[in-house]
Amino acid sequence: MDLATVITEFTMGQKAALAFAGAGVGIVLTGVVMMLIQRRRRADLEREFNGMRNQAKAEAAKIVAQAQVEAKTEFIRHREQFDSETKSTRQDLKAEEKRVAKREDLIDHKLETLNIKERTLEAAQKGIIEKEHALAAKDKHLNDVIGRQKSQLLKVASLSMEEARSILLQEVERDMEKETAELISSKLEQAKETADAQGREIIVTAIQRYASEHTCESTVSTVDIPSDDMKGRVIGREGRNIRAFEKATGVDVIVDDTPGVVVVSAFDPVRRETARRSLEKLIQDGRIHPTRIEEVVAATEKDIARQITDRGKQATVDSNIRGLHNKLVELLGRLQFRTSYGQNVLQHSMEVAYLSQVIADELGLNGVIARRAGLLHDIGKAVDHEVEGGHPAIGADLCKRYGEKPEIVEAVGGHHGDGPVTSIYTPIVTAADAISASRPGARRETLERYVQRLQKLEEIASDFEGVKQAYAIQAGREVRVIVDADNIDDKVSAKIARDIARRVEDEMEYPGEVRVTVVREVRCVEYAR
Repeated sequence: MDLATVITEFTMGQKAALAFAGAGVGIVLTGVVMMLIQRRRRADLEREFNGMRNQAKAEAAKIVAQAQVEAKTEFIRHREQFDSETKSTRQDLKAEEKRVAKREDLIDHKLETLNIKERTLEAAQKGIIEKEHALAAKDKHLNDVIGRQKSQLLKVASLSMEEARSILLQEVERDMEKETAELISSKLEQAKETADAQGREIIVTAIQRYASEHTCESTVSTVDIPSDDMKGRVIGREGRNIRAFEKATGVDVIVDDTPGVVVVSAFDPVRRETARRSLEKLIQDGRIHPTRIEEVVAATEKDIARQITDRGKQATVDSNIRGLHNKLVELLGRLQFRTSYGQNVLQHSMEVAYLSQVIADELGLNGVIARRAGLLHDIGKAVDHEVEGGHPAIGADLCKRYGEKPEIVEAVGGHHGDGPVTSIYTPIVTAADAISASRPGARRETLERYVQRLQKLEEIASDFEGVKQAYAIQAGREVRVIVDADNIDDKVSAKIARDIARRVEDEMEYPGEVRVTVVREVRCVEYAR
């Protein structure tokens, strides 16, 4: 074997070794790569598994939260339904309790009135029996006196029968004149006391037998606007919608920065109510333009007119008034939208009608006439914003124009003390009107504000120098002031009354008028021992 062969074999063996080594390294690298690929795939699978698990957890939490919200919503709905049913049941129970309590009060008052009348009747019968016995005793005594004087006159003066009779009659007449004058004076005092007591009883009975609550509105109405976009649509481009609305309804529409509210203002309550309802219909409908505004306002005016007529007829039925002219019925319906110091005028008129009948029945008068006059006494307020003059004169003119009786016309025109009074029904309606308007709670003030007003009246009057005591009476219609008679004379008393009245006008708000009465009394006391 030569050197070249050896070298060739060595070279081939080296190449085989290198090939074998390369194959082994390739196998190793392939295993490493496969291992890395497997680890990466496992990591990717783990990440995918974790993502799916997290997503499943999130979806599960979302489902649980949604279920909780739905359960809570269902619970709240059932709770609100239960609260609503409970509230309705409580209100029904309270209303029933109030009716039962009122009925019990009426029964108790009637029983008490019957007991008083029975005791009064028994006392009167006892007094009549005693007077009959006294008169019988006096008659017997007079007969004895006349017999003795007759015998004496015949014996002593030797007078004739006619002369003796004339002298006796003169003496008896003188005696009877004195007794008659004393009896008349006693009866007059008793009649005055009885009249005062009966008058108080009649008024108290009328008040207790009828007292209602009133809801009220002012000269402005508010309309809720769901959004600022709707408020812009109400105004319209360059204000054309709101101008068309004001022209069609005759009211003022006030749109300010207050969110969600538009104010409708007008002195005519019917126009204001028409405008309020029309605006609510337009907002609900969503179509707001001048043509649609005119259509809705016209339809609403028809509805209001029909409601006015129906409400007027219902008022006559509730008040048991028949034969009223259709125009007066319509004016009564308009009073549903009229308020006076927060008191609904139609409800006030129906209350005055009832009170007038109660007072008239207690006095033995015609309750139907009194009830009719009471219902119509404020009829002038339905058109007092259209006709010049006070509502009593306007109402009297309306009643006279539509054929009411003269006593009703006078009661309507004179229930505020205007003009002479010739009918008994005028002071009855005046008293019923004062009772309805001045009782606590009839007008727009709570009991707390009512008490505060009375306290304020007394505080103002007590601030003046020389005032000893001050009392607010007649539901705040009068403040009675007692001054120190030793330090205040009559002229200063008049000045105090005027100053108190001016200060009350400046510092307080009140319905009607407040009478200031200053009393200065000098009392002297001595004792006889």
